[in-house]
Formats: sequence, structure tokens, C-alpha cells
Amino acid sequence: MPLHAFSTAAYTIPLPPGHRFPIEKYALLRDLVVAQGLVPSDRLHSPDRAGVDELQLVHTFDYVDRLTEGRLTENEMRRVGFPWSAELVERSYRAVGGTIGASRAALENGIAMNLAGGTHHAFADHGEGFCVFNDVAVSIRVLQREARIERAAIIDLDVHQGNGTHAIFSGDASVFTFSMHGGRNYPFSKVAGSLDIELQDGTGDESYLGLLAKHLPEVLARAAPDLVVYLAGADPHERDRLGRLRMTHEGLSRRDVMVIEACRDAGIPIAITIAGGYGNDIMETVKVHANTVRVARDFA
Repeated sequence: MPLHAFSTAAYTIPLPPGHRFPIEKYALLRDLVVAQGLVPSDRLHSPDRAGVDELQLVHTFDYVDRLTEGRLTENEMRRVGFPWSAELVERSYRAVGGTIGASRAALENGIAMNLAGGTHHAFADHGEGFCVFNDVAVSIRVLQREARIERAAIIDLDVHQGNGTHAIFSGDASVFTFSMHGGRNYPFSKVAGSLDIELQDGTGDESYLGLLAKHLPEVLARAAPDLVVYLAGADPHERDRLGRLRMTHEGLSRRDVMVIEACRDAGIPIAITIAGGYGNDIMETVKVHANTVRVARDFA
């Protein structure tokens, strides 16, 4: 059965010239996925806009209200990393909706993907690190509220630790947070998750995949989840300008296979988000994300 995926033109918004966030990657990924036939048109869905009530399952009323109305301070927006705009608000609501949609579709079909999301630096009361709302946390809380799941596991393989996600679920035994990330990379003040594996600069395919193979069974056993949400970051790639690791395209595809296969073998649905990627050549980042779509399609 073809893979269900979520994407919209609203994921790509105008940013000031020279802005360092590669916003174009979302449109480029969508175009490549369509051109290569990885997701048929009837399985590529435009996500609903997340509801304010859904966002407030995780985020404070004050933060959601002021972000939406453009009343955050200059310092607060600088921490987010984007200038405020109506397009940013729409993008942020839709990106959360995409992960909610992918999570629901994963429960029905075993696997699904949001061609955005993974905004794991967003805390309950503020955004940072190019993350406005925490789509993964909101999607888990929505499914718990709907009684579709009781327990969830987050497998975060972005090169940066998901400090916001960890803070949101701190002390909550129903959500297991697993992260493998650069120990000396952003954020420089980490927030403890359920299981954190810190990687040395320059970690390559075999060391990375060996650690992942060692810890994945423990994660799934300890979490006993009804759903896994997987952040398949492209930024561990060897030519990512923010990553500082040495993963190849082949190694990252093997990573994706390892995670998805472990969930399939355990009978656990998996929803995938693309998370970060900052290659000097944006098409290399898009290629990593597209390879994740290709691997997911092969398991659909």
C-alpha cells in the first residue's frame, strides 16, 4: 500500500535575504517526492490547521496567543530565529497539523510521514532554534486525548538534542524520549530525556549505527509504546554545515531502515517527521529527506 504523507505549499514562506534557515527545502522535497513517484498524488495530503485547543495541550495560552497575534517581543522572536509574519503563523499551525495527520495515519496504516515537523526545540512557553510549536509533543497529546494511544516513544535522531520535547515530557512516564545527538552541539544546555546518547564530533556510519542497534531494543522494551514518532534529521550528514558528524547518505538510509524495521517487527506504528538539515548544498539535504521517504515507502 502506498505511503501516506503530508505536505503543503504553506511549509515554505518568505524569509529575509541571506537568512540561514533553508526554508526552500520543504517545497523542493515535495517536488522531488512527486517527480520520483515516491508518494502518489492521492496519498499526498494537505494537512489541516492545528486547533488552538490542540496547541494548548502542550503550549501555554499566553505563548500561543501572543505568537499568533504577533505580540512576542523582539528578543522572543530572535530566540525563535524567524521574523514574525502571518505566513510564519500559518506555517507553524499547518506543520503541527501535518504531524497530527501523520500520527493518525500511522495508527491506521502502520507508517506515515510529515514532510516537515520535528520542531523539538519548542518549549511549552517559548520557541527557539527555528522551532515555533512542538509538533511531536502536540500530536502525542492529541492522540492521548482522543484515547487512540496511552503510551508513546520519541526516537529523535536529529543531530541536535530535542531539549524542548524533553522538558515538555519530563516526569511523564507515558512518553519515552530517546535522543542520539552531538554532545558538543546546540543546545549547549541539554535537558535530560529518558535516554540520551551523546556523540563525539566526527562520528561516522559504523559507530553511529552500532550505538543505534545497541539501544533501539532497550528503547522499545522500556517504552512499550502504542506509537513511535521518529525524527529523521538530515543534519548528521557529513556535509551538513551545523552537524559536525560524518554520516553518509548510505549510512543515513541504513539508520532509517533500522528504526522502521524495529518498529515493524515489534508491531508498533511509526510516524516520521523530517526534522533538521542544513547542507551547504540544499539539494544534498533534500536528498537525505527523500531517501527517508523512499525507505518509508518500502515499508508501507
